[in-house]
Amino acid sequence: MAGATVASPLCTWLVAACMSVACDEERPLGRRSSFPGWRRRVPLSGGEGRGLPRRLISALRGSGIQGLMSSFLALEPCAEFYSSRNGLAFVGKNGFSPFGQWNAESTRRQRRAAHSSPSSGKKVMSIAMQPETEGAQKKRMQTKQRRVAVTGMGVVTPLSHDPDIFYEKLLEGVSGISEIETFDCSSYPTRIAGEIKSFSSDGWVAPKFSKRIDKFMLYMLTAGKKALENGGVTEDVMSQLDKARCGVLIGSAMGGMTIFNDAVEALRISYKKMNPFCVPFAATNMGSAMLAMDLGWMGPNYSISTACATSNFCILNAAHHILRGETDVMLCGGSDAAIIPIGLGGFVACRALSQRNADPTKASRPWDVGRDGFVMGEGAGVLLLEELEHAKQRGAEIYAEFLGGSFTCDAYHMTEPHPEGTGIILCIEKALAESGVAREDVNYVNAHATSTPSGDLKEYQALIHCFGQNPELKLNSTKSMIGHLLGAAGAVEAIAAVQAIRTGWVHPNINLDNPEENVDVNKLVGSKKERLDVKVALSNSFGFGGHNSSILFAPYQ
Repeated sequence: MAGATVASPLCTWLVAACMSVACDEERPLGRRSSFPGWRRRVPLSGGEGRGLPRRLISALRGSGIQGLMSSFLALEPCAEFYSSRNGLAFVGKNGFSPFGQWNAESTRRQRRAAHSSPSSGKKVMSIAMQPETEGAQKKRMQTKQRRVAVTGMGVVTPLSHDPDIFYEKLLEGVSGISEIETFDCSSYPTRIAGEIKSFSSDGWVAPKFSKRIDKFMLYMLTAGKKALENGGVTEDVMSQLDKARCGVLIGSAMGGMTIFNDAVEALRISYKKMNPFCVPFAATNMGSAMLAMDLGWMGPNYSISTACATSNFCILNAAHHILRGETDVMLCGGSDAAIIPIGLGGFVACRALSQRNADPTKASRPWDVGRDGFVMGEGAGVLLLEELEHAKQRGAEIYAEFLGGSFTCDAYHMTEPHPEGTGIILCIEKALAESGVAREDVNYVNAHATSTPSGDLKEYQALIHCFGQNPELKLNSTKSMIGHLLGAAGAVEAIAAVQAIRTGWVHPNINLDNPEENVDVNKLVGSKKERLDVKVALSNSFGFGGHNSSILFAPYQ
């Protein structure tokens, strides 16, 4: 106990001393000359990107891939950091720091001086603690006043790669599910998917780079840049953004499966045949990282992988960065491209997929008695979230307001939902509490509903438990038309929820020919689109491992 009493003020003093180190002269991070995109942007070259500001085209065009990799490794502190006599935050054994030599004798003198007089020790504590307390109070005050707006949307889906056309097709009840064409799956019991038949990254990603990366990353980069264009982030707007307060948080459930699979096949011959970039290009975080490098955004940058709940986790965490005052702008969402032999085979082995091969457009049928499993899909969804006042100052169109959300874990089974829906109910109730939304105000739910026998009913029962008394409540499932986009599902469905708020129309549930006996069809959107003045929209996403997530949107007022 005595040791702890001494260590506590000492550690606090050391932290304060470390934080006082200042570098008068700013140094660039990394060898920027090896990655030209840090200094300039490459002009567009037509394709889908016409009209997109030149700043948003991939900075990787014409740059060597080795230059890209070397830029990851060239970070070092400035000279003043090495020469500081105030001590370092990270000290190794024998008085050495990984960043340079630590002046142990100087630090011992400072420590003795700090403890030589009780009054001096108290003074150090006062200096160290007071600014921290004031800063925390100031941040809490700012957090209460900050709001999060949705100002941009980007999609890559089996129906369309434009958010407005995508939603128009949803309202029309068009199915994007068809026979798989990218590989021979004639020997598989499932031969259908929400496969993207036509896709071009021209004008969005440098051609040389697009040939090297996995499709999940290609979809992510394209959807992210489309979200910026959709949000009116022109070259002029980009030049005025504080890049240190702009971040990227886009995840993936499966990551670069094609890249990794090809590496395994190459390894069968020799490790020398392996792609040297198979590890970074297979990692789930690298899409967010590459997009941030291209844009020069230096704020929070990481990915979250929670199976099919990935997008919602990313969206909510991105919003939290804004609400806490850490950022003003965040690109967030998810991307997956797992319709390859190993991906299809893996889910077939789980016995999770529909086998309605003769009629693909009828295969995904949430809440219908004839459902026999989900249908795989692929694509990406990215939202541009922005602090409300920041968005208003630049004159952005505000599509909706993000209110909040929550996560829980079933802690029950890897793939099956809790039989009583406990985790789902807890997640929804926590989301309502965090956002301050009354349950009677939620009148639209874009459900997770994947067309599986148990999952659809457990979610429905949980929703009725929470909102069943609301006569205006309407539920639908976007998966009935595009299948299950895995880690991208939540973001694409969040965009559908935002579009419902914007348009006043909710899309139909197709293939609901024979609803489950215990399902109230009056709560479900029918076979045609329906008018609905959305007060608050809830979007659910759940994932293998018992991950539950719920997020809330409302019209901006």
